[in-house]
Amino acid sequence: MKINSTQVLYFTLSAYFNIDLFTYLIFFIIMSLYLIIVGSNVMLIVVISVNRSLHEPMYLFLCSLFVNELYGSSGLFPFLLIQIFSDVHTVSAPLCFLQIFCIYTYGSVEFTNLAVMSYDRYLAICYPLQYNILMTSNKVVFLICIIWLSSTLFISVTLSLSASLQLCGNIINKVYCDNHSIIKLACYDTKVNDIYEYVAGSFTICVPVFVILFTYVQILKVCFSGSKQTRQKAVSTCTPHLASLLNFSFGVCFEVLQSRFNMNSVPNMFRIFLSLYFLTCQPLFNPVLYGLNMSKIRQLCKSLLLSFAGKCGVQHEGKQIMN
Repeated sequence: MKINSTQVLYFTLSAYFNIDLFTYLIFFIIMSLYLIIVGSNVMLIVVISVNRSLHEPMYLFLCSLFVNELYGSSGLFPFLLIQIFSDVHTVSAPLCFLQIFCIYTYGSVEFTNLAVMSYDRYLAICYPLQYNILMTSNKVVFLICIIWLSSTLFISVTLSLSASLQLCGNIINKVYCDNHSIIKLACYDTKVNDIYEYVAGSFTICVPVFVILFTYVQILKVCFSGSKQTRQKAVSTCTPHLASLLNFSFGVCFEVLQSRFNMNSVPNMFRIFLSLYFLTCQPLFNPVLYGLNMSKIRQLCKSLLLSFAGKCGVQHEGKQIMN
């Protein structure tokens, strides 16, 4: 019997398994990871926002990246924390589509943001004398708007197509909602959805990857023909970016493969870990990659933490004197 999409009031997430003995341990681990992600990314956003010396294109694009890490992890972690203590792992249809929107826009923004950052490094290394003319404050604002608005537009169309489908089931074999899993539940042919997914994927993944490859080929040309100082500058600014890109690409590749192919031969626990990889490790790694590797940010983070620790110490001493 065909079931209209409006009649599907909830989806069941079937990838969860019995973890009664380790429920509190897993809850503690996930909560700790989420708090670390929120704390580290918020600290870097604050450091970049309040220090005028960091109001440069490179750091503003980084700030956009850290905001995206918060956004993506917030679309997953609170949901997981609730589901861990649920006996029946169900989610309402509107909340499921909202989570898909958050996770998909997170992935699209991540790739586009990394592409814009590579373009910024390309201008800084290949055209250092013209950099301030080529990368103006208005252009920075324009690029950040493109990063977020283009991703929002593409994913909104994706969701509107999926929400209009007639579904013949409501079981999603994952620990969170996934658009392709919903498409597979459709009662009839989904060529329009599949074609649009490929088109949107080419714009949100292939185009940013092409931009990144093009810019790094140009950077490598300059490095091989340039001075030692130019090579050192390229290595110091491009290494965190490349590490971040490779880390995120690995997680996304596995998620795409898992959605498109039968992965029943892979252990369930391992599939769950890898499906959560790009939503967990990227928000954890980026603050470390950029916070520890970029001297300006590292020094300002240290001074912020020391200032905070000093204020806490003064307040503690004041309370002891009053007592």
